[in-house]
Amino acid sequence: MDSQIRLQAPLFEIGLKGYAYGAEAVRLALAADQVSAELGVSVIFDPQAVDIPAVARETRHILVFAQHMDPVTPGRGVGSVLAEAIKEAGAVGTMLNHSERRLTLSDINRAIGRAKEVGLATLVYADSPEEAAAVAMLGPDIVLAEPPELIATSRSTATEMRGFVERAVELVGRIDPGIIVMCGAGVQTPADVAGMIGLGVGGTGSSSGILKADDPIATMRSMITAMYWAWIELHPGGSIE
Repeated sequence: MDSQIRLQAPLFEIGLKGYAYGAEAVRLALAADQVSAELGVSVIFDPQAVDIPAVARETRHILVFAQHMDPVTPGRGVGSVLAEAIKEAGAVGTMLNHSERRLTLSDINRAIGRAKEVGLATLVYADSPEEAAAVAMLGPDIVLAEPPELIATSRSTATEMRGFVERAVELVGRIDPGIIVMCGAGVQTPADVAGMIGLGVGGTGSSSGILKADDPIATMRSMITAMYWAWIELHPGGSIE
Protein backbone atom coordinates (compact mmCIF):
# COMPACT_ATOMS: atom_id res chain seq x y z
CA MET A 1 0.00 0.00 0.00
CA ASP A 2 1.39 3.37 -1.03
CA SER A 3 -0.59 5.56 1.35
CA GLN A 4 0.87 6.61 4.67
CA ILE A 5 -1.85 5.03 6.81
CA ARG A 6 -2.33 1.39 7.72
CA LEU A 7 -5.60 -0.07 6.53
CA GLN A 8 -6.70 -3.33 8.07
CA ALA A 9 -9.81 -5.42 7.59
CA PRO A 10 -12.48 -5.43 8.74
CA LEU A 11 -13.42 -1.93 7.66
CA PHE A 12 -16.79 -0.25 8.15
CA GLU A 13 -17.55 2.77 5.97
CA ILE A 14 -20.04 5.43 7.02
CA GLY A 15 -20.99 7.56 4.02
CA LEU A 16 -22.62 10.80 5.09
CA LYS A 17 -23.34 11.92 1.51
CA GLY A 18 -25.61 14.95 2.01
CA TYR A 19 -27.56 13.48 4.92
CA ALA A 20 -25.58 15.17 7.69
CA TYR A 21 -23.23 18.14 7.89
CA GLY A 22 -21.80 20.68 10.31
CA ALA A 23 -22.40 20.03 14.00
CA GLU A 24 -24.39 16.87 13.28
CA ALA A 25 -21.51 15.43 11.26
CA VAL A 26 -19.14 16.06 14.15
CA ARG A 27 -21.59 14.49 16.62
CA LEU A 28 -21.80 11.34 14.51
CA ALA A 29 -18.03 11.29 14.03
CA LEU A 30 -17.43 11.42 17.77
CA ALA A 31 -19.80 8.50 18.30
CA ALA A 32 -18.09 6.51 15.54
CA ASP A 33 -14.72 7.36 17.07
CA GLN A 34 -15.81 5.92 20.40
CA VAL A 35 -17.09 2.67 18.88
CA SER A 36 -13.92 2.29 16.83
CA ALA A 37 -11.80 2.72 19.94
CA GLU A 38 -13.90 0.30 22.01
CA LEU A 39 -13.95 -2.53 19.46
CA GLY A 40 -10.70 -1.89 17.64
CA VAL A 41 -12.59 -1.85 14.34
CA SER A 42 -11.39 0.47 11.57
CA VAL A 43 -14.13 2.94 10.62
CA ILE A 44 -13.96 5.04 7.46
CA PHE A 45 -15.98 8.23 7.90
CA ASP A 46 -16.85 10.33 4.85
CA PRO A 47 -18.11 13.83 5.73
CA GLN A 48 -18.80 16.72 3.40
CA ALA A 49 -15.51 18.27 2.23
CA VAL A 50 -16.13 21.45 4.23
CA ASP A 51 -16.56 19.36 7.41
CA ILE A 52 -13.28 17.43 7.11
CA PRO A 53 -11.25 19.85 9.29
CA ALA A 54 -13.75 19.83 12.16
CA VAL A 55 -14.22 16.06 12.07
CA ALA A 56 -10.47 15.39 11.85
CA ARG A 57 -9.76 17.83 14.68
CA GLU A 58 -12.29 16.25 17.06
CA THR A 59 -11.56 12.56 16.47
CA ARG A 60 -8.63 10.22 17.07
CA HIS A 61 -9.54 6.76 15.78
CA ILE A 62 -11.75 6.97 12.71
CA LEU A 63 -10.27 7.24 9.23
CA VAL A 64 -11.54 10.47 7.70
CA PHE A 65 -11.99 10.18 3.93
CA ALA A 66 -13.15 12.78 1.43
CA GLN A 67 -16.27 11.88 -0.54
CA HIS A 68 -14.56 12.72 -3.83
CA MET A 69 -11.30 14.00 -5.28
CA ASP A 70 -10.52 15.31 -8.75
CA PRO A 71 -7.41 14.30 -10.73
CA VAL A 72 -6.06 17.85 -10.81
CA THR A 73 -2.84 19.52 -9.73
CA PRO A 74 -2.47 22.85 -7.90
CA GLY A 75 -3.39 25.73 -10.17
CA ARG A 76 -6.39 26.16 -12.41
CA GLY A 77 -9.61 24.19 -11.83
CA VAL A 78 -12.51 26.13 -10.30
CA GLY A 79 -14.73 23.89 -8.19
CA SER A 80 -12.32 20.97 -8.24
CA VAL A 81 -11.39 19.02 -5.12
CA LEU A 82 -7.60 19.04 -4.81
CA ALA A 83 -5.59 16.20 -3.23
CA GLU A 84 -3.32 18.61 -1.35
CA ALA A 85 -6.33 20.45 0.09
CA ILE A 86 -7.92 17.20 1.29
CA LYS A 87 -4.67 16.18 2.96
CA GLU A 88 -4.14 19.53 4.65
CA ALA A 89 -7.75 19.58 5.85
CA GLY A 90 -7.03 16.43 7.86
CA ALA A 91 -8.31 13.57 5.69
CA VAL A 92 -6.24 10.40 5.35
CA GLY A 93 -7.96 9.11 2.23
CA THR A 94 -10.55 9.69 -0.44
CA MET A 95 -13.42 7.90 -2.08
CA LEU A 96 -13.48 7.77 -5.87
CA ASN A 97 -16.06 6.77 -8.49
CA HIS A 98 -19.14 6.44 -6.31
CA SER A 99 -22.21 5.76 -8.44
CA GLU A 100 -23.41 9.27 -7.60
CA ARG A 101 -20.06 10.77 -8.71
CA ARG A 102 -18.74 8.59 -11.50
CA LEU A 103 -15.32 8.96 -13.12
CA THR A 104 -13.81 7.45 -16.24
CA LEU A 105 -11.16 4.77 -15.77
CA SER A 106 -8.64 7.30 -17.08
CA ASP A 107 -9.62 9.83 -14.42
CA ILE A 108 -9.65 7.14 -11.71
CA ASN A 109 -6.11 6.21 -12.70
CA ARG A 110 -4.97 9.83 -12.56
CA ALA A 111 -6.76 10.43 -9.25
CA ILE A 112 -5.16 7.37 -7.65
CA GLY A 113 -1.79 8.65 -8.82
CA ARG A 114 -2.43 12.09 -7.35
CA ALA A 115 -3.58 10.55 -4.05
CA LYS A 116 -0.40 8.49 -3.84
CA GLU A 117 1.70 11.60 -4.48
CA VAL A 118 0.33 13.30 -1.36
CA GLY A 119 -0.08 10.17 0.81
CA LEU A 120 -3.84 9.67 0.68
CA ALA A 121 -5.42 6.21 0.72
CA THR A 122 -7.96 5.42 -1.99
CA LEU A 123 -11.30 3.65 -1.80
CA VAL A 124 -12.64 3.15 -5.32
CA TYR A 125 -16.20 2.08 -6.08
CA ALA A 126 -17.20 -0.38 -8.79
CA ASP A 127 -20.69 -1.36 -9.90
CA SER A 128 -19.83 -4.89 -11.03
CA PRO A 129 -17.21 -7.57 -10.31
CA GLU A 130 -15.73 -6.92 -13.75
CA GLU A 131 -15.39 -3.20 -13.07
CA ALA A 132 -13.87 -4.07 -9.69
CA ALA A 133 -11.21 -6.06 -11.53
CA ALA A 134 -10.55 -3.18 -13.93
CA VAL A 135 -10.20 -0.79 -10.99
CA ALA A 136 -7.89 -3.21 -9.17
CA MET A 137 -5.46 -2.97 -12.09
CA LEU A 138 -4.99 0.72 -11.21
CA GLY A 139 -3.64 -0.01 -7.72
CA PRO A 140 -6.12 1.40 -5.18
CA ASP A 141 -6.00 0.46 -1.51
CA ILE A 142 -9.65 -0.60 -1.35
CA VAL A 143 -12.23 -1.62 -3.95
CA LEU A 144 -15.84 -1.34 -2.85
CA ALA A 145 -18.16 -3.18 -5.21
CA GLU A 146 -21.89 -2.57 -5.04
CA PRO A 147 -24.77 -2.96 -7.50
CA PRO A 148 -26.12 0.58 -8.06
CA GLU A 149 -29.71 -0.66 -8.21
CA LEU A 150 -29.49 -1.72 -4.54
CA ILE A 151 -28.10 1.56 -3.19
CA ALA A 152 -30.41 3.16 -0.60
CA THR A 153 -32.77 0.17 -0.73
CA SER A 154 -33.47 -2.60 1.77
CA ARG A 155 -32.97 -5.41 -0.74
CA SER A 156 -29.37 -6.28 0.10
CA THR A 157 -29.24 -9.77 1.58
CA ALA A 158 -26.37 -12.22 1.74
CA THR A 159 -28.40 -14.63 -0.40
CA GLU A 160 -29.14 -12.07 -3.11
CA MET A 161 -25.58 -10.73 -3.13
CA ARG A 162 -23.66 -14.00 -2.84
CA GLY A 163 -22.73 -14.44 -6.49
CA PHE A 164 -21.86 -10.76 -6.95
CA VAL A 165 -19.69 -10.63 -3.82
CA GLU A 166 -17.86 -13.90 -4.36
CA ARG A 167 -17.09 -12.97 -7.96
CA ALA A 168 -15.74 -9.54 -6.95
CA VAL A 169 -13.53 -11.05 -4.24
CA GLU A 170 -12.22 -13.68 -6.67
CA LEU A 171 -11.44 -11.30 -9.53
CA VAL A 172 -9.75 -8.64 -7.41
CA GLY A 173 -7.81 -11.29 -5.50
CA ARG A 174 -6.37 -12.65 -8.74
CA ILE A 175 -5.00 -9.23 -9.59
CA ASP A 176 -3.72 -8.13 -6.19
CA PRO A 177 -4.56 -10.02 -2.98
CA GLY A 178 -3.31 -7.01 -1.03
CA ILE A 179 -6.28 -4.89 -2.09
CA ILE A 180 -9.07 -4.91 0.47
CA VAL A 181 -12.40 -5.82 -1.12
CA MET A 182 -15.52 -4.33 0.43
CA CYS A 183 -19.10 -4.78 -0.72
CA GLY A 184 -22.20 -2.82 0.11
CA ALA A 185 -25.45 -1.30 -1.21
CA GLY A 186 -28.69 -1.73 0.65
CA VAL A 187 -27.03 -2.51 3.98
CA GLN A 188 -29.77 -1.49 6.40
CA THR A 189 -29.50 -3.80 9.42
CA PRO A 190 -26.90 -5.54 11.61
CA ALA A 191 -27.97 -8.80 9.96
CA ASP A 192 -27.08 -7.35 6.55
CA VAL A 193 -23.65 -6.42 7.88
CA ALA A 194 -23.01 -9.86 9.35
CA GLY A 195 -24.21 -11.48 6.14
CA MET A 196 -21.77 -9.46 4.04
CA ILE A 197 -18.83 -10.37 6.27
CA GLY A 198 -19.90 -14.00 6.10
CA LEU A 199 -19.37 -13.90 2.33
CA GLY A 200 -15.67 -13.21 2.83
CA VAL A 201 -15.32 -9.49 2.17
CA GLY A 202 -12.92 -7.22 4.05
CA GLY A 203 -15.65 -4.83 5.08
CA THR A 204 -18.94 -3.16 4.30
CA GLY A 205 -20.74 0.06 5.13
CA SER A 206 -23.96 2.01 5.19
CA SER A 207 -25.28 5.47 4.43
CA SER A 208 -29.08 5.74 4.45
CA GLY A 209 -29.38 2.74 6.77
CA ILE A 210 -27.65 4.78 9.45
CA LEU A 211 -28.38 8.38 8.54
CA LYS A 212 -32.13 7.90 8.01
CA ALA A 213 -32.63 5.75 11.11
CA ASP A 214 -34.63 7.05 14.06
CA ASP A 215 -31.46 6.79 16.16
CA PRO A 216 -28.43 6.98 13.84
CA ILE A 217 -25.88 6.53 16.61
CA ALA A 218 -27.54 3.42 18.06
CA THR A 219 -27.94 1.98 14.57
CA MET A 220 -24.32 2.69 13.71
CA ARG A 221 -23.13 1.06 16.92
CA SER A 222 -25.23 -2.05 16.34
CA MET A 223 -23.94 -2.41 12.77
CA ILE A 224 -20.28 -2.04 13.70
CA THR A 225 -20.74 -4.44 16.61
CA ALA A 226 -22.35 -6.97 14.26
CA MET A 227 -19.36 -6.68 11.94
CA TYR A 228 -16.97 -7.21 14.84
CA TRP A 229 -18.64 -10.45 15.96
CA ALA A 230 -19.15 -11.73 12.41
CA TRP A 231 -15.44 -11.19 11.74
CA ILE A 232 -14.42 -12.98 14.95
CA GLU A 233 -16.68 -15.92 14.08
CA LEU A 234 -15.24 -16.15 10.58
CA HIS A 235 -11.65 -15.89 11.81
CA PRO A 236 -11.51 -18.01 15.02
CA GLY A 237 -8.34 -17.49 16.96
CA GLY A 238 -7.66 -14.26 15.11
CA SER A 239 -7.90 -10.78 16.51
CA ILE A 240 -8.85 -7.27 15.54
CA GLU A 241 -6.17 -4.76 16.43
